[in-house]
Amino acid sequence: MDIKVRQLTKKDYEDLKKSMQEAYHGGTVDTWTKKNIIDLVHLFPEGQIGIEVDGHIVACALSLILDSKKTKVYEDYYTIIDDGKFSHHDYGGDILYGIEVFVHPEYRALRLGRRLYDARKELCEQMNLKSILAGGRIPNYHNYSNKMSPRTYIEKVKRKEIYDPTLTFQLSNDFHVKKVLKNYLPEDSESLEFATLLEWNNIYYESATRSISTTKQTIRLGLIQWQMRLFESIDAFYDQVEFFVDTVSDYGADFILFPEFFNTPLMSPYNDLPERLAMMKLAEHTNDIIEKIQQLAVSYNVNIISGSMPLLEGTKLYNVTYLCHRNGKLDQYRKIHITPNESKYYGMVGGSEVKVFDTDCGKVGLLICYDVEFPELSRILADQGMQILFVPFMTDTQNGYIRVRACAQARAIENECYVAIAGSVGNLPRVNNMDIQYSQSAVFTPSDFAFPNNAVKAEATPNTEMVLIADVDLYALRDLHEYGTVKTMKDRRLDLYQVNLLK
Repeated sequence: MDIKVRQLTKKDYEDLKKSMQEAYHGGTVDTWTKKNIIDLVHLFPEGQIGIEVDGHIVACALSLILDSKKTKVYEDYYTIIDDGKFSHHDYGGDILYGIEVFVHPEYRALRLGRRLYDARKELCEQMNLKSILAGGRIPNYHNYSNKMSPRTYIEKVKRKEIYDPTLTFQLSNDFHVKKVLKNYLPEDSESLEFATLLEWNNIYYESATRSISTTKQTIRLGLIQWQMRLFESIDAFYDQVEFFVDTVSDYGADFILFPEFFNTPLMSPYNDLPERLAMMKLAEHTNDIIEKIQQLAVSYNVNIISGSMPLLEGTKLYNVTYLCHRNGKLDQYRKIHITPNESKYYGMVGGSEVKVFDTDCGKVGLLICYDVEFPELSRILADQGMQILFVPFMTDTQNGYIRVRACAQARAIENECYVAIAGSVGNLPRVNNMDIQYSQSAVFTPSDFAFPNNAVKAEATPNTEMVLIADVDLYALRDLHEYGTVKTMKDRRLDLYQVNLLK
């Protein structure tokens, strides 16, 4: 499955029409004409957002910009859109007004509505608009209209005493009800023509400036400090994984990082086997686990680095981490440097490819544990444009952890990038060779005035299961490269030495 959030074009209309007809009463309604869509794309292309799944548009959000001083935002729907003329659109305005959101019913399990709302919020921030406004239906109100007023109904939905498919979703996406509107949609018999005027406030709004930059500046990282525990079944393991994905994605994370070999509790049934055979049995689960994590990445709209897990190809056993993009794409990295322990007990072999990965949040690198102790790898990635380096690790003792931590901090400073490390805590008494775990997950930064004095953006409590959330600023890296107190990448003596991949 390939998922893309992008601007609509006039060529998308036929797909849009099919999805719209299915979203509205199974094909009996044709709300937007081709001229409407062409006019909107011409007037305000950034505000017309579609979601493409496997080459077809299956969801969309349409918007205008209104000037709150010139346009009465409490008017009914058809007045706001001027009966399809869209004459109130004003690029100099201060409000992003949502005039449509729909998702093809066959794709609603993917939570595409949440992606559309997130895309609108990001656009609102990028364009420095004060807020997002939209009129929202209350389609379940007709079931309660003989018992309560619209205002009482809305309050009960807020308190979760009543479920409304539209209002409940909007409230869960941080919108609040600004006003109850009467006669908003004359044909809306389910809502009895009532609606809510919903508002989301842009806390970054600055009245003196406007920007149309589409570059994402701040990236939110979510690190899982995973407690090793035995699971009754693989479904119980999946439940624990989804719990963390759900929790961290609710904080608006762009990336989630799991630790190295965090799935080794699933080796427990094979504890009577020699270590290599037990690891090979664990590798039989890898494809299914990755497929599940890919689904979570798409459903929760977050890029997930899947820690690491064993991969068996022929007779060769690799230690592999997977980058599950939120658009459905999948990348992998195979650990290059195998530890003496991995070689002795599991007969693992190293990978042979070092490269950065393009994501919707910039270029990232992946290394696994021991790899970060070899500075050449990170330097090669930095030369390829890496901005964030993710390092899932597993260490049993504090001195092992210190090696990983100290080297990760050095990689951040010398390569002018961010480095995120995540490990496991606890122990697995019924899994041979897993021993105890020691971890303090952290996010490290370069060392200069734009960053924390100790070059540590955030760190977890040692040896405690928890999540660590941290924001990193990619613009600060750009400024460091050009204007830093020292310029490590630029000041290298390439006339004397270089680090290159052998061909």
